[in-house]
Amino acid sequence: MLTAKQHELLHFIQQRLDTSGISPSFEEMKEALGLKSKSGIHRLISALEERGFLRRLPNRARALEVLKVPEAAKTAPPRENVVPLRKPAPALRPIAANDIVEVPLHGKIAAGVPIEAFEDHNNLTVPAALLGSGEHYALEVSGDSMVEAGIFDGDYALIQKASTAREGDIVVALVDGQDATLKYFRREGPMIRLDPANAAYEPQRYPADRVIVQGRLSGLLRRYH
Repeated sequence: MLTAKQHELLHFIQQRLDTSGISPSFEEMKEALGLKSKSGIHRLISALEERGFLRRLPNRARALEVLKVPEAAKTAPPRENVVPLRKPAPALRPIAANDIVEVPLHGKIAAGVPIEAFEDHNNLTVPAALLGSGEHYALEVSGDSMVEAGIFDGDYALIQKASTAREGDIVVALVDGQDATLKYFRREGPMIRLDPANAAYEPQRYPADRVIVQGRLSGLLRRYH
């Protein structure tokens, strides 16, 4: 049997995985559960791991996978800011492992401070299974501000073209029409807050009219040399 806090954390992690495909940072988990320190989150995650509800994914910073949901969680009332777990989506026809597509490679995107906006110059061959619906492009990640979301310098971010974003989405944001950056998208009154996933970096805040969403993170491609 899980405690109320363990239930809440499991709900929150699954909610974030459902909406963005990326597990939340420890700071986000701490805020969502109303805890005063990250040590409480570490204890909750360790307890959920020991009981077989969570698994830490190897070689990815703070990446988590929900393995199962307790029966009690289906009737337990969630906190106001936690969305109940969704039923698994119907199985789709699997994409053949050797199906590949080419997407435009638009240069580098900053995962740190904004850099110059990217330009078209090449294509990248990508397994079709990594892409969802819609039109996509790829960007090479430069910087380390998203490492706690499992996004590292040199990775290729696969981006679904979009002009809007939901709270907590990882987006490509164009600032002042010239600086592009990869960050979590948040609204803060009339401002847009672009949050890093690295405690060494501060959030970036801009008036909404200075920020244009150019896409949402769909997947990652990593090459090992």
